[in-house]
Amino acid sequence: MQAKKRYLILLSAGACLVLLFYLGGVQLPAATRSRHDRSRHGYRPDQPWPHFSDPLHLFLPWDQTDTEEYNLHISPRQKRDVNTSVYRGKRCRMDSCFDFSQCQKNGFKVYVYPQQKGEKISESYQNILSTIEGSRFYTSDPGQACLFILSLDTLDRDQLSPQYVHNLKTKVQNLPLWNDGRNHLIFNLYSGTWPDYTEDLGFDIGQAMLAKASISTENFRPNFDVSIPLFSKEHLRTGGERGFLKYNSIPPFRKYMLVFKGKRYLTGIGSDTRNALHHVHNAEDVVLLTTCKHGKDWQKHKDARCDKDNAEYDKYDYKEMLHNSTFCLVPRGRRLGSFRFLEALQAACVPVMLSNGWELPFSEIIDWNTAAVIGDERLLLQIPTTVRSIHQDKILSLRQQTQFLWEAYFSSVEKIVLTTLEIIQDRVLEHGSRSSLMWNSHPGGLLALPQYSGYLGDFPFYYATLGIKPYPKFTAVIHAVSPLVSQSQPILKLLVAVAKSQYCAQIIVLWNCDKPLPAKHRWPATSVPVIVIEGENKVMSSRFLPYETIVTDAVLSLDEDTVLSTTEVDFAFTVWQSFPERIVGYPARSHFWDSNKERWGYTSKWTNDYSMVLTGAAIYHRYYHYLYTNYLPTSLKGMVDQLANCEDILMNFLVSAVTKLPPIKVTQKKQYKETMMGQSSRASRWADPDHFAQRQTCMNKFASWFGAMPLVHSQMRLDPILFKDQVSILRKKYRDIERL
Repeated sequence: MQAKKRYLILLSAGACLVLLFYLGGVQLPAATRSRHDRSRHGYRPDQPWPHFSDPLHLFLPWDQTDTEEYNLHISPRQKRDVNTSVYRGKRCRMDSCFDFSQCQKNGFKVYVYPQQKGEKISESYQNILSTIEGSRFYTSDPGQACLFILSLDTLDRDQLSPQYVHNLKTKVQNLPLWNDGRNHLIFNLYSGTWPDYTEDLGFDIGQAMLAKASISTENFRPNFDVSIPLFSKEHLRTGGERGFLKYNSIPPFRKYMLVFKGKRYLTGIGSDTRNALHHVHNAEDVVLLTTCKHGKDWQKHKDARCDKDNAEYDKYDYKEMLHNSTFCLVPRGRRLGSFRFLEALQAACVPVMLSNGWELPFSEIIDWNTAAVIGDERLLLQIPTTVRSIHQDKILSLRQQTQFLWEAYFSSVEKIVLTTLEIIQDRVLEHGSRSSLMWNSHPGGLLALPQYSGYLGDFPFYYATLGIKPYPKFTAVIHAVSPLVSQSQPILKLLVAVAKSQYCAQIIVLWNCDKPLPAKHRWPATSVPVIVIEGENKVMSSRFLPYETIVTDAVLSLDEDTVLSTTEVDFAFTVWQSFPERIVGYPARSHFWDSNKERWGYTSKWTNDYSMVLTGAAIYHRYYHYLYTNYLPTSLKGMVDQLANCEDILMNFLVSAVTKLPPIKVTQKKQYKETMMGQSSRASRWADPDHFAQRQTCMNKFASWFGAMPLVHSQMRLDPILFKDQVSILRKKYRDIERL
């Protein structure tokens, strides 16, 4: 009897073991091959085993786990951990996979690997590399670098693409400075291929950071990777087109409420959302058009709706729709990102995002709730009701923000790349990082450099937001290039007139003359401090250095031969206090397009408009000294120093590029131009016969670097109240201006 019981127990145990092996509940150590398979599918011993409702589907490949049934039983965090085959180092963060020591020693410098012979590089990737090499971050010395950029083209990792680079894994691993990708940044626009379009780049990126388009929130490593927009090969390298919003219409409604025009995928990933758009299309104010006429064999797969959709699709012009719609739908395509995103931003058509799981571009710094509507693919039928419910004030605000973001960060490859680098620099130099306000308000993070100051009130752009005003005094900086030989020289008369201004805090004389500094007794006695500084290397750009002795917000920039009265100085400063972000001054010049020579021209003629106010007699914010010195490239400043000319034009280019506004001209005596031209000093630039030709050349060189012409024409001149009015002169505050 006992033996019979033992046999039954053994038989039961054996049956249980067979059942466990069948269901996969026990792992056999002898399965060496399966260990390799699991690592390929993202298995890790420390990873939690997901719960499966059906034991027969236990071994799901990672790219088949993004299904409704799977998502019901696994959290986003678990899903992120499971999908490790996309790339290694998913747990990388700045504190674990980035070496800060080089950055702290040498600053934020970026090194680009030399291009290897025989390696093909796409135009888009060449634009990225050229932007970095032309930026202030670039270094040719890898020993000085904080960040490394591959010269191998990693933009298109679709194996079916002609731009696909083969054997990238071996090429990357053989790089002498690779170091498992540490402190490397990899740019990528397309990853994966038909049919799954995974985010696998086809090589192990190790501990490298990704600047990637169409990246999902599951694979995005916060504060380590950077999500960038998908842009086409036609995207301009520098400058970029302005946004299409020319004026604000009130109420801000257009012909269409919501539009979309694009491909419809009949099968495969990304097909569900676009296939459902016809349910919302009403052919009136909601026009959502799709076509299945794409690809070589579309007719083999076309469904019952294809012919009707194609006919409707051909009736509408895409650009006309884009420019005449309040909202633009941005559904996902094969990948999460879409070209429609940047197209909508530029057109001031508020993007309605319909791409669940997409980490929006530059999400680390941009508050997209102020410029877009974030929809849900599962709630497509509610989208029209949602956008109709948005108040017109909110629509206007959203539209204006699309234009700011487009022009600040997305209008060119250069801006996309520099924004990426600035984001990483902010992480590396946390003590000097930008605030959210600086990134999300004019002029944007690329032009508000946190190294200048950690206090927003020190910049000319945030006075209204902070509810404060600029400091009510100015520092005069007089640029001296001629020796002091007579007490009747214009510079001494100018110094006395400026010192009498009630708003003058101090006067700095920048001595850029080859002769020695005059003795202190040669300068006239004044009620304000006079500081004489010897110019650095005696070059023109030294007049715009950010001298620590400048303690006021306002700088009154003056040439040594400028002729201004105290009243004129007072009035100009009063005007500047209302426009602290602009250049305010007296001598105006203009630019024009010479269609015969196909180049920009420069004119000093007195006409009905102007686009520059020369810094020989102008007031501006001291921040522009810092920006001129630290933002502009050495090539432009070197050209100015070599010619000893054009520094005033370059400053006007810079300020207009920042503000997108013209300078402000104030009233002056008519003889100003003749007085300037009549100076007999040989050192005067006005006496140089090549002066005008050089300025023409400068205009075109500067416009080329900025990528477009930033100067803006204006026909506004600000005069004192009662100027030239038929009332008693005693009733006028700035009466002396009228007498001049």
